[in-house]
Amino acid sequence: MMHPFVHAAATPDKPAIIMAGTGETMTYGALEARSNRVAQLMRAQGLVRGDTIAVLMTNCADYLAVCWGAQRSGLVYVAMSTKLTAEEAGYILADSGAKLIVASASLGAVAAGAAAGLTARYASGGAIDGFDDLDTALAAQPATPIADESCGRDMLYSSGTTGRPKGVRGPLPEGALDAGDALTGLVAMLYQFGPDMVYLSPAPLYHAAPLRYCMAVQRFGGTVVVMERFDPETYLALVETYRITHSQLVPTMFVRMLKLDEDVRTRHDLSSLKAAIHAAAPCPVDVKHAMLAWWGPVIYEYYSATEGAGFTTISPQEWLARPGSVGKAILGEIRVLGDDDELLPPGQTGRIYFAGGPGFSYHNDAEKTASVMGTHGATFGDIGHVDEDGYLFLTDRAAFMIISGGVNVYPQEAENALTLHPEVADVAVFGVPDAEMGEAVKAVVQPRDMARAGPELEAELIAFVRSRLSHVKCPKSIDFLPELPRHDTGKLYKRLLKDRYWAEAAA
Repeated sequence: MMHPFVHAAATPDKPAIIMAGTGETMTYGALEARSNRVAQLMRAQGLVRGDTIAVLMTNCADYLAVCWGAQRSGLVYVAMSTKLTAEEAGYILADSGAKLIVASASLGAVAAGAAAGLTARYASGGAIDGFDDLDTALAAQPATPIADESCGRDMLYSSGTTGRPKGVRGPLPEGALDAGDALTGLVAMLYQFGPDMVYLSPAPLYHAAPLRYCMAVQRFGGTVVVMERFDPETYLALVETYRITHSQLVPTMFVRMLKLDEDVRTRHDLSSLKAAIHAAAPCPVDVKHAMLAWWGPVIYEYYSATEGAGFTTISPQEWLARPGSVGKAILGEIRVLGDDDELLPPGQTGRIYFAGGPGFSYHNDAEKTASVMGTHGATFGDIGHVDEDGYLFLTDRAAFMIISGGVNVYPQEAENALTLHPEVADVAVFGVPDAEMGEAVKAVVQPRDMARAGPELEAELIAFVRSRLSHVKCPKSIDFLPELPRHDTGKLYKRLLKDRYWAEAAA
């Protein structure tokens, strides 16, 4: 039996959620009452199983309560990025068919502009013009379960790194509310989730992994500590303060922690950590070696996507034996395809597909769904190879491969090398138009100190990469920006940078 209502009955005073910044705590008893009131409100608004709601909220204790209320009402809940413009949010509301929205007051301008066509609009944590107050609305509802509870699920929109975001829709689960789901089975097996765990969530809850993992922790009756926003030193302090056992991170968080001063890094007791799980973006091999040397063999990696059509996993011990691998498939069967859709043998690089995994579709976009499906399964758009033992190694995303003078160049190699330079805070590498070679390798760097940006640092960085990689893989030129467009989940919006250069070349 896996659901917060089980733990609310057994341990009502146990913290289900602790907000890291304020210490605000919601117990399992309070989470049960709050999520029941949310479910009652949904029914009072006429929403029935299969209907959709939208959540446009910053990280707060109510976030998970709203999602659990929708989950126990058989509803589809769309967790929306807090970085959207009103126009982008409006597109998702319209595309998803949402009938109700809950929004944080701090996002009021975007929410009001996006949700003009909705009548059921609720503001959390303050007032939004034209929205009802969530606290007032919930206080009027009973804290008891609705009569027709059933399992709902999330529908999350891709982060739009390669175009308009698309809603990833799977079937509504059948069966008992406390039956668990595919993720709870996976995390129990891989990472020993259980009632004694204390989980630190450093990322925005609207993203797939943070939301799903936090809810999985609460299925097991553990405690979730939610950071309002990530800060490397604060993260380390929280691990010590709350004796954190489990956490999930992205590689940019590792990089930021590794670049802290030595005395700051070694100040905190991290011995409680049992599993630090990472995914969402490629992790440079040297970065992961440094993290394992610091934290010990507690760093686990997986490769998947919001679509969930496949899942690979690798333990710290396996990774040390095969540095750079993202593991073996435990959901779906890996197929590597060449340019003519022929199956490639181990060791050869091609497009990665997963066969036989769970089904999904892109909401309202049959063409997009068809574009990622083939006779060999579904693809997330990545390039790589498997070794003789079935371990997957990723090279890059197909969309960012550079063809320079007829040679395929994968930008991730140069990005990984530049990340190691002490003056580099962040980096993006991509192809730009070149009259002679077709495309040239370009790097855009966010320096640690913008005052150092210029020809001297550019020459130093190019020489640094050339000492590590074949010259054909190295940037021909480097530009500097005070900040790169990066999603809170660690995903780089490289398309935005690349599009700007191509547009300028066309002009």
